[in-house]
Amino acid sequence: MPKSAMPESGRPAPVGPSPARPRPTPRAVLLWTAVALLGAVGWGVLALARGEKISAVWLVVAALGSYAIAYRFYSRFIVRRVLKPDDRRATPAERLEDGVDFQPTDRRVLLGHHFAAIAGAGPLVGPVLAAQMGYLPGTLWIVAGVIFAGAVQDMVVLFLSMRRDGKSLGQMARDEIGRAGGAAALIAVFAIMIILLGVLALVVVNALAHSPWGTFSVAMTIPIALFMGLWLHILRPGRVVEASVIGVVLLLLAIVGGGWIEKSSLADTFTLSPTTLVFCLIGYGFVASVLPVWMLLAPRDYLSTFMKIGTIALLAVGVVVAAPVLRADAVSDFASSGAGPVFAGSLFPFLFITIACGALSGFHSLVASGTTPKLIQKESQVRLIGYGAMLMESFVAIMALIAAATLEPGLYYAMNAPAGLLGTTAESASHAVAGLGFTITPDQLTHAAGAVEEQTLIARSGGAPTLAVGMSEIFSGVFGGTALKAFWYHFAIMFEALFILTTVDAGTRVGRFMLQDMLGNVWKPIGRVNWKPGIWLCSGLVVAAWGYFLHSGATDPLGGINQLFPLFGIANQLLAAIALTVCTTVLIKSGRRRWAWVTGVPLAWVVAVTFTAGWQKIFSDDPRVGFFAQRTRYAEALDVGQVLPPAKTLDDMHTVVTNSTVDGVLIALFLLLVAVVIGNAVVVCVRAVRSPLPLPTTEAPYAESRIEVPEQAAQPLVGARP
Repeated sequence: MPKSAMPESGRPAPVGPSPARPRPTPRAVLLWTAVALLGAVGWGVLALARGEKISAVWLVVAALGSYAIAYRFYSRFIVRRVLKPDDRRATPAERLEDGVDFQPTDRRVLLGHHFAAIAGAGPLVGPVLAAQMGYLPGTLWIVAGVIFAGAVQDMVVLFLSMRRDGKSLGQMARDEIGRAGGAAALIAVFAIMIILLGVLALVVVNALAHSPWGTFSVAMTIPIALFMGLWLHILRPGRVVEASVIGVVLLLLAIVGGGWIEKSSLADTFTLSPTTLVFCLIGYGFVASVLPVWMLLAPRDYLSTFMKIGTIALLAVGVVVAAPVLRADAVSDFASSGAGPVFAGSLFPFLFITIACGALSGFHSLVASGTTPKLIQKESQVRLIGYGAMLMESFVAIMALIAAATLEPGLYYAMNAPAGLLGTTAESASHAVAGLGFTITPDQLTHAAGAVEEQTLIARSGGAPTLAVGMSEIFSGVFGGTALKAFWYHFAIMFEALFILTTVDAGTRVGRFMLQDMLGNVWKPIGRVNWKPGIWLCSGLVVAAWGYFLHSGATDPLGGINQLFPLFGIANQLLAAIALTVCTTVLIKSGRRRWAWVTGVPLAWVVAVTFTAGWQKIFSDDPRVGFFAQRTRYAEALDVGQVLPPAKTLDDMHTVVTNSTVDGVLIALFLLLVAVVIGNAVVVCVRAVRSPLPLPTTEAPYAESRIEVPEQAAQPLVGARP
């Protein structure tokens, strides 16, 4: 049979008419019409508000209605028309099962693992910071971005990696685009990955430092996960419900026990310094990367998902019951001026860089081409796991935005404006906030800090403390009143640490896969994921890389990963550009160019955003935006012996000059590498369009599946037409 007549599954196309698809029932039509109308009403209320305050409930309604319609219709369209998964085809988890990295995993456990692995700091803190531009721009980007870009990227990358034996994103770029573009992709992806892991780990360290409650509760998730892994794999194989019930009960006991530990004589034992936490994280990252995935990583992420989803669901219930008012403006003046105190830059492109997760995140493509494709049982599960998990993360971002937007603006800016502007006292902060056009008295600032048992909330930037305060306001309004506000605040801090930690362990394992793929191009044995020396060596190199930057950042407020933190947002979105480039190229090469717009349109958007932001970061004359403009300003001040914040000494001034130079050079290098990837991909796509037959791809040969999944066996195969 000629190659052009072969479907993407690798099996001969069946002969005969395709069966008619079942027509929707009147009940289904009414249900989805009601969902669409409810979502439209929510959007209508948000769009028609003109200065009056509206309830946050409408934001929840608009988001959930949009997610439901997108999953039911758009994701199914992509699966049926573009990807065409075949459940009769064996996945890498089945064909290459080794008990370490490749392991067919129940789709419920895998959904939990994938969600926990992708949902890190981004959906929690990015929307909080972006609230300075108003709640409406962030909401529109989070919802529209996830439906048409973020969830599409995650699902398509997962499918393509699954069809290529779980290859990493960088290796797929090398195999499908070419040596030049592939080499650029491998270098860019791995370097950005180390930066992202360092930043995520630093957030965990800052959240758990000197917090016995958080440290105890998070630490206890490790033995609980090990027990769940043994239960599911050895003691009671396949009993997911039993393991889930046991795990959730033990997790709740760990959370309650953390509060007891904090007030007991054992508090000092679990009160760890940032440096100690750094070494604990490095050791944990290495162990989680080399142990069999069923033993620790998958069950721990699945367990963490109960905590994550449970808390966010509880927060949503609190919003619906308490119906807090959105106190932030729909669109603030900072959106157009670009002179916001939280972060500098205009709405385009910096809103789409600040909200790096929840709408579109390049980090997700690393997980979707890392651990998850090696665990998936059936091809049709890519829809639930790839598209569904990203919608779940997007809702987390919506809830974080609500938590920030329901705070009094004066408190929001007193917490998130820089210390150099606010000063160190409640009086100076109140005066500075008044200069921004908002009002909060010194007594109100002092009372807000006392209510959550903090010494001060002034200049608690970074987004995480603001989210915790916002969550405590919503929770205490429904559960326990003002007396429990401090409890909910510290619970939220612990929740954030647990939320982010799961991305560090999964990310380290993904980094090991990437490094093995990269070095395997030079020496074949190290590229085998089941070769133990290669596993240990590459895991050690990955944790050593991000651990070095983490340790330096934990001991020096201007060093280590703090030096690279300004690259986080743009670097993450540049990863998304690489991922969408690979997806679009493969679709065109494999004869599906009529559907290439599915990934091509979001690719064009993210390229426009990231390259505009990168250009401004390099060439802007505003030192608050441009790296080299910042370098010039601090160098000139240094020449006259002047010290500018955040520097406190002349040595700090030298460090800021160095950091600005390094950041500017690195962002230019990343933009150049991504441009090489895209340029090489364009050449391949033009060649594919001109070719009379689809170009060869590196898709693995077809093999018949022997796994039966009862819940799916009675359903028609997605994309397969007998």
